[in-house]
Amino acid sequence: MSSSHDAPYGQLRRELETLTTEAFRPELADIDQLPTLDIARIMNGEDATVPAAVAAQLPSIAAAIDATAQRMARGGRLVYAGAGTAGRLGVLDASECPPTFATAPGEVIGLIAGGPQATTDAVEGAEDSKELAAQDLDALGITVDDTVVGVSASGRTPYAVGAVEHARHRGALTVGLACNAGSALAAAADHGIEIVVGPELLTGSTRLKAGTAQKLVLNMVSTITMIRLGKTYGNLMVDVRASNEKLRARSRRIVALATGAPDDAIEAALAETDGEVKNAILTLLGDVDGPTAQALLRASGGHLRAALRTAQAGR
Repeated sequence: MSSSHDAPYGQLRRELETLTTEAFRPELADIDQLPTLDIARIMNGEDATVPAAVAAQLPSIAAAIDATAQRMARGGRLVYAGAGTAGRLGVLDASECPPTFATAPGEVIGLIAGGPQATTDAVEGAEDSKELAAQDLDALGITVDDTVVGVSASGRTPYAVGAVEHARHRGALTVGLACNAGSALAAAADHGIEIVVGPELLTGSTRLKAGTAQKLVLNMVSTITMIRLGKTYGNLMVDVRASNEKLRARSRRIVALATGAPDDAIEAALAETDGEVKNAILTLLGDVDGPTAQALLRASGGHLRAALRTAQAGR
């Protein structure tokens, strides 16, 4: 006979059984007896279905990105909030923005239930707390210019849902990224994105297809938002931060690709602009000096094409 203590777990079990991401696939019940190459082929075939699931949600993704970019252009921040794999993916995406797009510290933030320790270790119970999400967002001082993206494969994780609910209450833009249809997370957000990838190869292991889908969408959210904010010139990372030898070499290559200038001119331009790729390109293509390039970019909000048009019109 089950005790009253077991009741919540029974309810949760029934809830999980309704989720596509938790569904059991009897046709794969003997997968552990297959040759390794066969398992790899099955897994690869599963992964190949993810891009189509993302494609079905592209209009919703694009709408969320445009709204995010509008807020960030006003000085807002992009905040990801999730637990477990979903939280780690948000932390990963956020951590890659400063070196790729020269975002300021704290401009793109990844919150994971349980704090930084949870990126490598499981923090028991953290994902079950809406209150913890509210506390984490309050510590950031969330405002109406910020965007909070809740990420959860199931779409029911209390930490992610709580983050979106609290952020929306604070007037921030909210996005809910889930991998089940009709999710509480998507319903709670201004922009709901549901990438339905279906049952996993290993029952309930949502670091697989669901995790891949979330990674693809987060790639889009950060990358296209940064494109909209003028962080690129064409498909060149003109705001790349040259913090190591590889990135310094990449900086020179980006200036070369954008301008076609000879090496000595590129070196001179980078020297004049303290290694700022975008500024160096503007000095070469706009035929202006370093301080003028800096002023033009400041006036254009960092958009190189707009600054270049102004420089060329002033000739």
